[in-house]
Amino acid sequence: MDPLAIAFGAVVGLALGLTGGGGGIFAVPLLVYGLSVSPREAVGISLAAVGGTALLGVVQRVIRHEVEFRTGILFAVAGMISAPVGAFVATRLPGELLLVLFAVLMLVVAWQLWHKATHAPDVAPNSCQSEDGGSDRRRCQRDADGQLRLTSRCARLLLLIGLMTGFLSGIFGIGGGFVIVPALVLASGMSIHRAVGTSLLVIVLISISGVTSHLAGGNDISLSITSLFIIGGFAGMWLGGAIGKHLPAASLQKVFAVAIVLVAIFIVSKQIVLQMSL
Repeated sequence: MDPLAIAFGAVVGLALGLTGGGGGIFAVPLLVYGLSVSPREAVGISLAAVGGTALLGVVQRVIRHEVEFRTGILFAVAGMISAPVGAFVATRLPGELLLVLFAVLMLVVAWQLWHKATHAPDVAPNSCQSEDGGSDRRRCQRDADGQLRLTSRCARLLLLIGLMTGFLSGIFGIGGGFVIVPALVLASGMSIHRAVGTSLLVIVLISISGVTSHLAGGNDISLSITSLFIIGGFAGMWLGGAIGKHLPAASLQKVFAVAIVLVAIFIVSKQIVLQMSL
């Protein structure tokens, strides 16, 4: 089990390091089907391992000045507020419907990222100009150095997106990286590299809250499996960060879009197999 736990942790870390998300989506299936962990405990281990692994990524990204703390904290606070609401709604909807909605959401986000990377590859992602050359009044403005102008309108926009992200994270049971990164890129004009780093910060904060709630609910978390997962996650995180650092923004957005499509296909395929086995 030890080599498998480390290897699976490396897969999670690679996803986090390269795209800033996807760790939670991969972690739970790997724990349940690969290590025979109970689904309830797998959720807690996933939260702790993903959060611990993401913490290393945050440190790396801070050193490279690729983390926007104000934006990340706004997202995290808003997400912590709305995630429980999404979790409550999820209990009122059929599981099959949730999976279909999740897959559709991911495909839409993937298409938007791919379209942006293909049709406007030379437009600086942190530019406050729209594709037609005019000022984009729909999102936060940035100065010539790419720094966010945190006006009251911008703060409200980020809080609103954070609330929506937290709601989606709660309703679909994911860490939110697959939603946070595209939201930061498409709505706030953040560069893909900064979006990945800032997403990792949000994941760390939300994971702390999630692990605390998990333990407060009387659920157990295996320290041995969690530790091995984090060890493998550190290696994967380092590799993902090294690869992503050398990829142009447009290429990284395309990689992220492909990763989202692959996960959506996996979710739908898994659901089809389950339905056929009934």
